[in-house]
Amino acid sequence: MKKSDAVILVDRLKKVYPDATCSLDFTTPFQLVVAVMLSAQCTDERVNKTTPYLFAHCKTIKDFADIDIKELEEIIHPCGFYKNKAKNIKLCAKQVLENFNGEVPHTMKELTSLAGVGRKSANVILLEVFGIAEGIAVDTHAKRISNLVGLSNKKEPEKIEQDLVKLFPKDTLKDINHLFVWHGRNTCVARNPKCENCPINDLCKYYKSRKKWEKWEQFSIFSKYIKMSKFDKNEKIENCPHIDKFSIKIYIFFIIN
Repeated sequence: MKKSDAVILVDRLKKVYPDATCSLDFTTPFQLVVAVMLSAQCTDERVNKTTPYLFAHCKTIKDFADIDIKELEEIIHPCGFYKNKAKNIKLCAKQVLENFNGEVPHTMKELTSLAGVGRKSANVILLEVFGIAEGIAVDTHAKRISNLVGLSNKKEPEKIEQDLVKLFPKDTLKDINHLFVWHGRNTCVARNPKCENCPINDLCKYYKSRKKWEKWEQFSIFSKYIKMSKFDKNEKIENCPHIDKFSIKIYIFFIIN
């Protein structure tokens, strides 16, 4: 995709999703760190149902470091992978207290040194807590949409992020993940994308490819119809309303010539 088309893509999605923001609930930097950890392989909706009790129980970073791990596991159990997440939350809290004087760090290098915090999570924390758009958080929505639209053909999130950063203007980086998440939830749904209603389908590689295949299927159906009966141009057009007249003219041109 050309950079000019990438700008158009962002502008259109902004108009469709003007309220696209982070959907995780938090009030302190470390609460977001915890919420992001819990969101791995879990919906934000489920996380937001789990964190009110957790945050009421653990009011400070020290509380997270000191909580009994079995109790923590029980609280976050609904979010899945609770044993590994509980271990990382406690260790991360301890690292923040011991290595960063109890303050969540604000650089990519420092954040990714924390247990349970990868580059995707660090991008979210940097943007939502500190307003720093150093990169783009590539989650399942961003990955799927990037591949389908043709923004990147890579599979690894970090390589996809590199392609996106090169393509989109720097002042739009803060919006990309939010827009892709909202678009992925509302239109470009994984199991059943609503391509016909998509505001960027004319820019989408997948949609163009699908339409091309559908056109070929129509042409094949029409071709079989022609071969099975005597050729009568007017009759074929009337009896094949699902075949557009342009395809019919192309077919007629080839069989006549």
